[in-house]
Amino acid sequence: MTRIIISCYLLLTLLSGCVSSPYYQKSFNIPNNKWAQDFKPNFIVDIDDTSVHYNIHFIIRHTNLYAYSNIWLWVSVKQPGETTFTRTRIEIPLANLQGRWLGEGMGEIYEQRRMIVLNHNEIPVTDALISISEESINQLFSKKGRYEIRLEQNMREQSLADVLHIGIRIEKSSKKKASTISVSQPKSGS
Repeated sequence: MTRIIISCYLLLTLLSGCVSSPYYQKSFNIPNNKWAQDFKPNFIVDIDDTSVHYNIHFIIRHTNLYAYSNIWLWVSVKQPGETTFTRTRIEIPLANLQGRWLGEGMGEIYEQRRMIVLNHNEIPVTDALISISEESINQLFSKKGRYEIRLEQNMREQSLADVLHIGIRIEKSSKKKASTISVSQPKSGS
């Protein structure tokens, strides 16, 4: 019996070491499981390293009764030292063309985790990826400090039923950002 307990403990320890922990992750429960347009979850992220890329995931948990195959969001970002937000509208696919939910499901509940593509040339766009402009991503986390990210549902309904929670997950990528090199041109006519 002791042997089985020790074996299970070692197995769990090994498995937990394989899962990378996020740089940042937070989620909000949606009141009454109906995401009203005026409920705008706010995330505060402190960025201390601008030399690396960050992988940004949007997390949505919904029931199988959710009425749509996608969700449109306004993603608003306030950078360090700024007083205003920059808004970007994105679509998150939640089901494939055959109507099957894309996320992990257990019973009636599905969780969707979708990564925003950093560079279209490096990662092919699939059902699991959200694509926004490379310029928007490059501006995001370009300076050290506190960022404020706000999510707002932008569907036609004022209150979006069967959305249980929404969140973001940010992971540091192992890939470093390319350094900007300034090259002087020789003067002509000297």
